[in-house]
This record gives sequence, C-alpha cells and structure tokens, in this order.
Amino acid sequence: MTSATRRTAAAAVCLLLAIVHTWPLALAPGRHSRNDNGDAQLNEWIMAWVAHQLPRDPAHLFEGNIFYPAHDSLAFSEPLIVPAVMGAPLAWAGASPVLVHNLVLIAGFALTAFAGLLLVEAWTGDMLAGLLTGSMIAFNTHTLTRTAQIQGVHLYGLPVALLATDRVIRSGSWKWAVLLAASMAIMGYTSGYLIVFGVVMVGIAVLVRTPEWRRDAKVVLSRLAGATAVAAAIVLPLSIPYARVAREQHMVRTLDVVKDYSATLKGYLATAGRVHFATWSGHFFREPIDSFFPGVVVLVMAATGVVLGLRRPAWRGRIWMLLAIGIAGVVLSLGPATPVYRWLFAIFPPLRGLRAAARFGILFLVAIAVLGGIGLALWKPRRAIVFALIVLANLESLRAPFDYRDFNGIPPVYRLLAHESGRVVLAEQPFYPREAVFENAPYVLNSTAHWRPLMNGYSGYTPETYQGYADAFWYFPEERAFAAMKAAGVTHVIVHPERFGERDAAKVIDAISNRADMELVGVSQGIRLYRLR
Repeated sequence: MTSATRRTAAAAVCLLLAIVHTWPLALAPGRHSRNDNGDAQLNEWIMAWVAHQLPRDPAHLFEGNIFYPAHDSLAFSEPLIVPAVMGAPLAWAGASPVLVHNLVLIAGFALTAFAGLLLVEAWTGDMLAGLLTGSMIAFNTHTLTRTAQIQGVHLYGLPVALLATDRVIRSGSWKWAVLLAASMAIMGYTSGYLIVFGVVMVGIAVLVRTPEWRRDAKVVLSRLAGATAVAAAIVLPLSIPYARVAREQHMVRTLDVVKDYSATLKGYLATAGRVHFATWSGHFFREPIDSFFPGVVVLVMAATGVVLGLRRPAWRGRIWMLLAIGIAGVVLSLGPATPVYRWLFAIFPPLRGLRAAARFGILFLVAIAVLGGIGLALWKPRRAIVFALIVLANLESLRAPFDYRDFNGIPPVYRLLAHESGRVVLAEQPFYPREAVFENAPYVLNSTAHWRPLMNGYSGYTPETYQGYADAFWYFPEERAFAAMKAAGVTHVIVHPERFGERDAAKVIDAISNRADMELVGVSQGIRLYRLR
C-alpha cells in the first residue's frame, strides 16, 4: 500500500469517527440540529452571512445585519470565515444554514483528527499512534460538549502549527515557516481564541527548545520572524474591525467577567463521556466549560511517552515542550485565579477580547493526546493491543447518540421580507432585554431568509445601543413601544404571539389589529409580519 493510499484510508477512518461521535447527525444533517442552543443558531447565521456577503461586498463583511444600527456586528463573535468558506458552495447551491453547519461540523472533527494523526506520524512514522492522537484531539470531553460552537471543533490549525514549529526549530526551513504562517492565519480566520492558543503554544515551544536552535539562532529566528510577519499581515485586515469594536463599542472583557468563565482543578476530573459520567465523573461535572478529563487510556499512554521519551535524547526536547504546553493550558484555563493569567492579560492585548479562559484547557488536551501517541509509538505493543487501545480511548470519550432538535426550515413569512421594496428595518416582538438576549437567537437564524437589517440580535457581545432600544420595545404592544420603534426607523414588525404566553397572545393580536399604522403582510405558523407606517 502506497503512502498516499494509507493516508487516504486514514482520512476515511477519521471521517468515520466523526460520524460515529456525532451520531445520528449524519442520518439527517438537514433536519437534526443543535438549535436548542443559541450559539448553534448564531454560528449558522455567521457562516450563512459570510457566504452571502463575501462574494457581494467583502469590504463590508463585518457589517452584519443583526443588532441594527450597531456597526461591525460580525465582530461581536468569532469570524468563522474558514468554516464558512468550506460550506459556502453548499450555501450557494441552496443548502439551509443548518445543513451547512452540520456538514462543516463533521468535516471539522475529521480534519482535526487527521491533522493530529499526521503530526504524530511525521514524528514517529507510526500512523496508528497518530490515529490515537488525532482521535483524542478531535473527540474529547471538551470538543464533544461544544458541538453548538463550531470553532470549538475546527482545531486542525493547532497540530499543524506544532508540526511546523518543530520542523523550523530542527531544520530552519522556509517551507515549514510558510506552513506555520498559514496555520496561524487559518486559526485567526476561524477563531480569536484559536490564534491566541496558537501564539501561546508556539511561544512555549520556541522557548523550551532554545538549546536545540541556539547554535543556528540566526537562521531559526529569521524563519520564525518571517512566519510571524506573514501571519500578522494576513490577519491584520481581520483584526481591524475587532479593534474598532473594542474601541468604539467597548467590547473588552474584564478580569471579573473572565473569572466567571474559568475552569477549576476539579474540572480536570470531569468528563461528559457516557461511560465515565455514569460511573464516577458525574460527581465532578458541574458546568460544561469545566470538563477536561482526557481519559484513562490516553493518560496512561501519555505517561508512557514521558517516561520512554525522556530516556532518549532525541525525544527530550519534544517531551519537555509538550509538558510545558500542557501545564500552561491548565494554568491559563484557571483564569485570574493565578497571577500568570493576570500578568499575560496585562501585556498581551488580544487576551482582553477573550471571555472563556477555561478554553485554554484545550492546550492540555492537545499536549496529552500527542504525548499519548508518542507513548504508543515508543512502546510498540502488538497490533491487536494498539487497535484495542484506540477503540477503548474513543469509547471513553463517546457521547453519542445525541438528542438533536428537528429543524423544519425557516418559516415562509420571513421570505416575504426579501421581496419587500424600499427601505426595510425589522424589529421582532417580543424584543428581549439584555438579560434574555439569547431568546433572539431564532430571529437571527431566520434573518438568513431575507438579510434585511434586524434590530434584534444575539452574539458573544451585546452592544450598548441594544439595551436602549429594548427598554422601550419591550413594552410592545403599548403605545410607547410603537413610538420608540418609529423613532428608531423600524419599517416592519414580526410578531410571535405564542411567545407572549397563552393568556396574552390574543390580547397582543387584538391590540395590533386595532391600529391603523400596522398593515398585515402575511402569516405563517402563527408568526405575523406587519408593515409599520
């Protein structure tokens, strides 16, 4: 079997594992959804918006249609440009945002597993050891609790950046420096978290392995500097709207906010894997963001990799590097509970845009997974044992089958807005206050049927202007709500009577029906579209 054939087979196995770990998503990817979670609907909107706007007006890519009239609304969350471009051909062919999201989700899992596999295969020559690593980077308790957040599974940039950094340190090759720059750019155009993780990981790798490159410092540092410059130049256009939002709309995370989204040491005993959760780990599993137990198999293999690797001079640099990355991941995931995070927060501005410090735990999981693959490769047990360990490791992390919510399409009334002539500014009612802004997530997804300016919104950040409108719009159908909507330039209103509760739904419809300034345009599935005159 040729190398290309073996890798094709390995890629197919990674795809199969992605299907298994998200089961039964592959059976009906256009109908199953994680739309019980507002983040899934937000990510579906982001990818649909990028596919819609990129070929039409790329200069205004970040001027999303939500949270009107706030600017740069795409920058309130992750850009997801790389996943969106992957799914764009499907979107252009007419696939729903849910179908695109689900297929790109499965692809992200598979690509992450394959990238981890290639990393360890490149280091050890052992593809099966690489499969253990790839499995555990892609399918672990953290990634499998973040299926509603697609950036949480598109992690392939991390192992690729680690491989490229290792090669630059060992060879000083420009080819690998270019790959390093490309992997960092890919992470940047996927997620702000990912590029910060990548910078931290590469910085630690270069620092820990100083003895290896010190003699060729001029060559190695020039390659690393070149990679940094290229990556920075590529990411610069992306960083501008985020910097503008931070400056003009005050989207900066404080340490108090970060504290609420930090991990705890107890979380490293927590796992959502069905086997462990049902037997012992459920006691520790309190919050989804605080779950980082990697599994017994990979922990034992990682310990094996440390013991055997440190005995071999050729492996010591990599082992110490991985241990340092893993430790840094744990420490930083604890957020402001340690002085390390507070120090880095003060000197590294990109960190101030991140809210969930707990996600640094992915660096721990990546390091353990790579060490596990190295341990398996250096131990070299019989093939049957290798297969058994890979299967057991995946069984430990398995959460499937998942319970998905049915997606039956966007209500037809929304498509009427796409054909409305003249200026359209939409407000949907109920219009929720900041504390319940997640209730707007279905409105955001439904706006993909028309792309008209929408005053409602849901994202990782809620602009200050939103609450000002919500303070008045919330009183709909009282007169003060109508006056405020007209003053804000609202031209159309979509009303969801059932969201007002059974007792008030009829009253809301009656109140609207008696108004001369509300013209009914259409009704579907109980949702009513009006022109506001």
